[in-house]
Amino acid sequence: MKLTRFCLVRHGETDWNLARRLQGHTDIALNGHGLSQAAQLAKALKQSQLQFDVLYTSDLQRAAHTAQAIIESFQIPAIISSDLRERHLGGLQGLTIEEAPMIQPELWRAHLARELDHELLGGESISQFANRIEKALEKLRAEHSGKTILLVSHGGVLDMMYRIVTNQALDAERVASVPNASLNWIFHDGVRWQLDRWADTSHLDRLALDNLDL
Repeated sequence: MKLTRFCLVRHGETDWNLARRLQGHTDIALNGHGLSQAAQLAKALKQSQLQFDVLYTSDLQRAAHTAQAIIESFQIPAIISSDLRERHLGGLQGLTIEEAPMIQPELWRAHLARELDHELLGGESISQFANRIEKALEKLRAEHSGKTILLVSHGGVLDMMYRIVTNQALDAERVASVPNASLNWIFHDGVRWQLDRWADTSHLDRLALDNLDL
């Protein structure tokens, strides 16, 4: 049985994470704590003697800069992919979760209801997002069959991968926590996806923020 393993990493903390502001495609940098989380993550991976075959990262800087700590620790390059970007949240991007229901009440209602085909005023519907992520995941699995892939991305992306692996309905309420700089393991045994470990933050020196961009 040929196992293809994925170690999924959420990017480190940003100031918008702290402010509970929806990021989506907005290209926000890591803050100082986020950079520290990235360094702690890379150190833990190195100390664990993780053997991986390829490193992928989203092109948004909060993911790419998290991946940079791994690049420097392992002395390997990263493959940058826009397919691994967070969901585009349209008219909700840039709003805090307190502002959104006041400024964009209809979009916020649709967002909370997980209306699958609502594009949130110029954004990406859940159905479109799910299709993009599933295609990206299957492409990586096909290209690196039997290998171990380290992948740095975003909370919404990792939540979608969790849904794909566990067959969770797209319109169901979120059940998986996706903290900043967490390690999350899935694998494919040649027949089906399976979940290994999820939301591991034992390598961090303090609690990490959960994901908002769903």
